[in-house]
Amino acid sequence: MSHQFPIRVYYEDTDMGGIVYHANYLRYIERARSDWVRQLGNDQNAMRDGGLVWVVRRIEAEYLSTARFEDELIVDSTVRKVTPARLVMDQVVTRAGTPIFTAVVTAVCMNSKGQPVRLPAEIRALIR
Repeated sequence: MSHQFPIRVYYEDTDMGGIVYHANYLRYIERARSDWVRQLGNDQNAMRDGGLVWVVRRIEAEYLSTARFEDELIVDSTVRKVTPARLVMDQVVTRAGTPIFTAVVTAVCMNSKGQPVRLPAEIRALIR
């Protein structure tokens, strides 16, 4: 299962050197994940009202090249693995089809007490 999310680099995304500040790539891939689960039908507000939230447990990131003001980027998110307790995704930011940032993201669910819980069956079903 794959999802693509377009991003345009704005001036506010860049540093004094005119390139995208490194932490903004994490924002880009977060937006892509949020858009993906919304499109799947996972209402994160309802989930939170029910006492569960998505939490990023781990990110392995690699910066391959720079992006600049006005660049048009695509975040491609692909499910790598779903277990009863984890969702592992590959996320790749590309410019004109060339990867410039890659990440392996592990997300889990936590309850309102901050304890990790199994992914709800309906969420696992949406992902699969």
